[in-house]
Amino acid sequence: MKIAIVILNWNGEVLLERYLPSVIKFSEGLADIYVADNASTDDSIPFIKKHYPKIKCIQNSTNGGFAKGYNDALRFVNADIFCLLNSDVEVTEGWLDPVIDFFSEHLDAAIVQPKILDLLKKDHFEYAGAAGGFIDQLGYPFCRGRIFQSLEKDQGQYDDIQEIFWATGACMFVRSKVFWELGGFDPDYFAHQEEVDFCWRAKNHGYKVFYIGTSRVYHLGGSTLSNMNPKKTYLNFRNSLFSITKNLPRRKAFIIIFIRLLLDGIAALRFVLQFRMKHCWAILRAHLSFYRQFGRMYGKREKANFIIKYYIVKSIVWSYFVNGIKNFNILVKD
Repeated sequence: MKIAIVILNWNGEVLLERYLPSVIKFSEGLADIYVADNASTDDSIPFIKKHYPKIKCIQNSTNGGFAKGYNDALRFVNADIFCLLNSDVEVTEGWLDPVIDFFSEHLDAAIVQPKILDLLKKDHFEYAGAAGGFIDQLGYPFCRGRIFQSLEKDQGQYDDIQEIFWATGACMFVRSKVFWELGGFDPDYFAHQEEVDFCWRAKNHGYKVFYIGTSRVYHLGGSTLSNMNPKKTYLNFRNSLFSITKNLPRRKAFIIIFIRLLLDGIAALRFVLQFRMKHCWAILRAHLSFYRQFGRMYGKREKANFIIKYYIVKSIVWSYFVNGIKNFNILVKD
């Protein structure tokens, strides 16, 4: 089984200098390593060629974000398994072994993610993926170990292997044949939640997504857009509506979009009360952008068997903000 680790980079020379050594140290002999550069204007490529000449560099002509960046770069990668890895991830000894074993033993596994812990607070889960992703009935994403901004301490509660709904793009393993069968990521997302859409489409096509808690990596997070950045708010709200439009039965999608219009309006009002006007405007722009592009997104709906039971809770918003549930295991038990 041939594995290729592909690190997407944009002006990340400092991150490559800091985190690439761990990838090389703990992956050598098990996987080929590539850096896919999204038209950086810093010295990322000269740095790699000088210090790590054995690493293969793929230079994209434009910065198409996470989605198009990987779509463009992976055409030049020959492997059975792609490992899509953020440039701000520190991997650990033996991180690849359980993933390789799992893919070898489970032919129905199309996508896998490891345990994602916080690089700056190593005994806590990290926002982007934590212990595997899920969505609620209205399409809001959350994770085992992370619900909204509440991050759980890692106490071994998720040292398991679990089927999940979506795997994080911060460290995603995917069979190359599945990636190309699904047409890769949707480039209209640019960044954020494209992995949710990708995994949702995979599920609609009958594939399975898994979390492997015996593989561990540490993610810095926020290197491209922090949670305080209004652009991230814009992309998250808009792209979530894109995914609902594309991946649910038509009648159900329309109902949920209407409900989301109301709930997202409440979220915008909450930002106003917090004096975060840029985030309020980001939500309004997200909806305007979605409505402008609705026809095109609707045209991307695939002729697949839409899964009806795609959620494990009806409303993560209600559970979190009204019932005060901030722990995944309590959420599921409740």
